[in-house]
Amino acid sequence: MPARVAVVLGGAGLLLTACGTDPATAAQVAAEAERVLEQRTGVAADVTCPEELPPEAGAELRCVLVPDGEAVEYGVTVTVTAVDDDVLDLDVQVDDEPSG
Repeated sequence: MPARVAVVLGGAGLLLTACGTDPATAAQVAAEAERVLEQRTGVAADVTCPEELPPEAGAELRCVLVPDGEAVEYGVTVTVTAVDDDVLDLDVQVDDEPSG
């Protein structure tokens, strides 16, 4: 069963509810990051992540964010900060400067 993803972005925190020890899929992480970033900033964006995020503290995933209507992209680092049973606590950091 794939992981369920729920995101809370305050200081850029993100919570993923996984099923057992299954990783969060790249599509789940990207979709929830898009939703929450739009909710918090009012700017829609397309986030793409290249692979699954393992449920291990310290695991990192680099993603790419492209704001709608923009011709630039920003790097995004998603880091697992804690694992409590099937809940992953994540930190999401968007780069200050565009990468492309």
